[in-house]
Amino acid sequence: MARIFQVSGRVFARKMRERELIHITPEQGRILFALWRNDGISIQELTGKTSLSKSTLTAMLDRLEDAGHIVRVPSVEDRRRIMIRLTEKDRLLREVYTRISDEMSDLVYRGFSDAEIDAFEGQLKKILQNLTDAET
Repeated sequence: MARIFQVSGRVFARKMRERELIHITPEQGRILFALWRNDGISIQELTGKTSLSKSTLTAMLDRLEDAGHIVRVPSVEDRRRIMIRLTEKDRLLREVYTRISDEMSDLVYRGFSDAEIDAFEGQLKKILQNLTDAET
């Protein structure tokens, strides 16, 4: 699994470079992807959606904010809570990043039937749940 993760990360990074998106790391892409699905969420929610530790996430958010992709804004309901919002610059990136993600899915599942994909993803979800249960 570690080797698959490493190789897929390199292939994904190469696809990003080919489209001149060298300023976004795969980890930052996970953050952006989560925000594309649900913009304007708290750091705590983002931690859960990305499976990144709070300290790692905070450092990545700093870099994304410096690059103009996100902004931190106080919550309307609770000013102590900070919400993460996308900027217009990042919304333009979404289309290209989504295309690369689709290419990666096509590459990973090449030669698999729909039934094999469903079974495999079901097994991966079980593994993730087992590990998540052990973590808490």
